[in-house]
Amino acid sequence: MPGGYAGKILRVNLWSSKVSVEELPEEVLKNWIGGRGLGVYLMLKEVNPKVDPLSPSNKAIVATGPLTGIPGVPSAGRWASVTKSPLTNTVHDSQSGGKFGPELKFAGFDAIIIEDKSEEPVYLWIKDGKVEIRDAKHLWGKDVHATTDAIQEELAAEVGKDEAKKIKVACIGPAGENLVRIASIMNDKNRAAGRGGHGAVWGSKKLKAIAVLGHGKPPVADPSKLRDALVKAMDKIKKNSVTAEALPKLGTAVLVNIINKAGIFPTKNFRTGVFPGAERISGERLAKEFVDWNKQREEICWGCPIGCARYAKVTNSPFSGEGGGPEYETIWAFGAQTGTDNLEAICKANFLCNELGLDTISMGHTIGTLMELVEMGKVPKEALRGLKAEWGTPEAIVELVWRTAYRSGIGNDLAEGALRLAKKYGVPDIAMVVRGQELPAYDPRGAQGHGLAYATSNRGGCHLRAYMISPEVLGVPQLVDRFKTEGKPAMVKHFQDVSAVVDSLVVCKFTTFALWAEDFAEMLSAVTGIPYTAKDIEVVGERIYNAERAFNVLSFGDGREYDTLPKRLLEEPMPEGPSKGYVVKLNEMLDEYYKVRGWKDGRPTRAKLEELGLKWLAEWLAEEGLLPE
Repeated sequence: MPGGYAGKILRVNLWSSKVSVEELPEEVLKNWIGGRGLGVYLMLKEVNPKVDPLSPSNKAIVATGPLTGIPGVPSAGRWASVTKSPLTNTVHDSQSGGKFGPELKFAGFDAIIIEDKSEEPVYLWIKDGKVEIRDAKHLWGKDVHATTDAIQEELAAEVGKDEAKKIKVACIGPAGENLVRIASIMNDKNRAAGRGGHGAVWGSKKLKAIAVLGHGKPPVADPSKLRDALVKAMDKIKKNSVTAEALPKLGTAVLVNIINKAGIFPTKNFRTGVFPGAERISGERLAKEFVDWNKQREEICWGCPIGCARYAKVTNSPFSGEGGGPEYETIWAFGAQTGTDNLEAICKANFLCNELGLDTISMGHTIGTLMELVEMGKVPKEALRGLKAEWGTPEAIVELVWRTAYRSGIGNDLAEGALRLAKKYGVPDIAMVVRGQELPAYDPRGAQGHGLAYATSNRGGCHLRAYMISPEVLGVPQLVDRFKTEGKPAMVKHFQDVSAVVDSLVVCKFTTFALWAEDFAEMLSAVTGIPYTAKDIEVVGERIYNAERAFNVLSFGDGREYDTLPKRLLEEPMPEGPSKGYVVKLNEMLDEYYKVRGWKDGRPTRAKLEELGLKWLAEWLAEEGLLPE
């Protein structure tokens, strides 16, 4: 490619210590773009979909996108981790912000393919195109912050103190080392590739960290055309109430009161959508009492004009601490999901997750699952070792984070995620999951399209495959009736396809409140020199979505039976609030969704795959007897 994405791939085999550099064909980059899309392509080409995610045969891919690190591109400071998830057995991408992604690009690489497994703990040191595999035995056991500091200090002897401060580190904490299925990869200390247990995959490979430092500049094919596209994009971002006002002022936690007032703030493991303590854990209170505005600027992601990041500080015991966040999802997971309205404890649990390397959504959600099991009398008291794991117990949410990271006692069960936990104690139906991944902070009984998006999410329970809350609750780009099912299948597909490209560019989803396919097409065309239209963007997204579903079909037979939701959401009407009386009417939407996708019973057809240039995938599915008739 003539522009900002040359497709320079670093391949690292941890067993043989062999390092090589490759360039991907332009056609691959044109069709899959980068990030999430490139990741699923590489996984299909190089990994058996049936592989055990924690075996050496699984691969861990770190990928940027063509817009990553390009000055002026809004919120282009991100990177994607792609692997087969130990939580879901799906092909899985996890996105993260901060400054690590651009630094990898500046260091000369668009992506890293990590293969096999090291005998001893190691970390990668990447500087301006040069790569070393280094001993990390002295880092094994350290938390995320200590690991980051130790690596920067260690490398300062080689590059100097000033340069060492610029080194960006992505690493795992004790949770990843202990193969916790909800372990995250952390970068820049407080940023997380959180969902799906990617940290456990790194842990299984004995990869502790990747440290990067670069001084290069990603090329742009048509700087003049890019400037014009950026002027239009920034104008839209500055005029949008979400990106120009709500997110900069209150961060993602602005949603706490909004979603609670809509009656879809999941409370006590999705029993209801109204949390009486919402005001006490709101973004307004967080900003007023706990945000450290002096450190706020440091937390904002590279190249971001929105600035939603928070840096919080709690000064009172027993929950004193400080660090990045907490985000809306985190506040919900440790708050309403567990019945806890103590914001100090929620902040502390968040800090610990960042330090120990845990996905805050899955961690808090799984604690809520445990609390329901305890209430039901399913968990023996001796398993809790005196811990009061009951609704609304602030001490419990903090203690259980520790126990999970180290697989101590009941923490060993929580480390397996909500579904495996609920199955162990005999009540699988109370696990609020899709494809084994814990649902996030929106009860879909009051947002029908969002319910369909949950059910059909390729990576498992996720709000960002298609953020239908935007049109159904926030009114962006326009408000639609959240209780109706008509028209939702086509809308969900459209959101899913465009979102797949946003994850492949790789830019922040929050830009989509103001920008859409045509805006991304203009920026991508200017950077790469390859003309893309809005329609091209949608086709690439559709290709990615179909490829992911095909991987899952090959992995575990994905299809209609997995395109579902927990019984509670399908059969138990919302008991109170503005969404009272509703269930998710999934059956009213699913067949129409398959029709607009060109699928049969949740599986891509030969016609659809061939239309998208995926004949080789159709043949593969046919050989396995998995292609729909």
